[in-house]
Amino acid sequence: MSTQFTPIAEGEFVRNEILAPFAEETGISVELLNVEYAEFAARIEAEYEAGAGEIALLCGLHGDLAPFSYALADVSGVTPGGTIGSALMSKGYMAGKQVYIPLMQATYLMVVNVKALAYLPAGVDIWALTYEDLLAWARNIYEATGEQKLGIPAGPRSLLHRFIHGYLYPSFTGYQVLAFDSAAAVDMWNYMQELWQYVSPAAPTWDAMDTPLLAEEVWIAWDHTARVKEAIVQRPNDFIAIPSPAGPAGRGFISVLAGLAIPETSPDPDAAAQLIEYLTTPEVQVKILEGVGFFPVVAEAAGAVPAGALQVLATGVSAQAASPDAIVCFIPGGISDEYKKIYRDTFHKFVIQGEPVDTAYLRDQATRMRELYLEAGVAYPAPDGS
Repeated sequence: MSTQFTPIAEGEFVRNEILAPFAEETGISVELLNVEYAEFAARIEAEYEAGAGEIALLCGLHGDLAPFSYALADVSGVTPGGTIGSALMSKGYMAGKQVYIPLMQATYLMVVNVKALAYLPAGVDIWALTYEDLLAWARNIYEATGEQKLGIPAGPRSLLHRFIHGYLYPSFTGYQVLAFDSAAAVDMWNYMQELWQYVSPAAPTWDAMDTPLLAEEVWIAWDHTARVKEAIVQRPNDFIAIPSPAGPAGRGFISVLAGLAIPETSPDPDAAAQLIEYLTTPEVQVKILEGVGFFPVVAEAAGAVPAGALQVLATGVSAQAASPDAIVCFIPGGISDEYKKIYRDTFHKFVIQGEPVDTAYLRDQATRMRELYLEAGVAYPAPDGS
């Protein structure tokens, strides 16, 4: 039973290209039952209360599975078909057990025009970039060319809020919410004011970075994989995808993570475990990427992706997920969209308008942010609540 692969074309792809070969190979027949979250939740609960069920394996986002940790078996004894980094695997650990095995992810990262590599500061490892490295790199380009070649999408329909709450805040403070008005946050905003000197002046008009990358208005950009993909599809030899930078607290990044779980009432947990192992092999992970667009969670998959745009992106996604200093963040759920406005308004005031970093304003914004979570009665998202 799955909340994923619900579009008809995706469901057919999974049935015919992924599950059918498994059935041929093992003799275990698999039926994919696509459901919306409400039915998913009700079925898990009903089978758990009945003490018996028909659902052998569950597939859902982290937020779909987490509320039912009590009804899910410990899958720590299941061996994935590839290497899954501890930063992702640990997200499935709750209630004292491994509740799910990660299956696939979507994320946001950096895309770099190879022309920018000539200006990379000496001794900097592009696969372990820090925010200080990024500043020095953007400054080098500006001093050599007179152009601001760094791109951050800050338009009205951009995903700027994701950059702030899932990348900047955790990298500098270790949290999305808890340290909103901390001394580390003040340092972060001061850093962004300095970095903004080297960001293209057109950034507040951009909702996505694929077009500016193709036009070479920018050489270095951050965005969601789906919003940079077209640039790499058109010119795969001109771009590389790399992990987002690390700050003083670590390398914060968002993972939209889907996992596989076995209900306590599964009629065939051994067959379910076999299917988990199969779905996490590099070859199947690549098939999922090609057919569904979610990226692999196993390290070996990046090398198995055919050359081209998807390989460029998969290499960056895999490197980011495997970073030893990773701070995996989840998108806030169950609260008012006002939280996005709080992050964006703060960015606009301090960074785009360049006003001095005002601790009283930060404190007021932090208070309102916490009120949103209290009003909704939901926990702070990872890493705060992890």
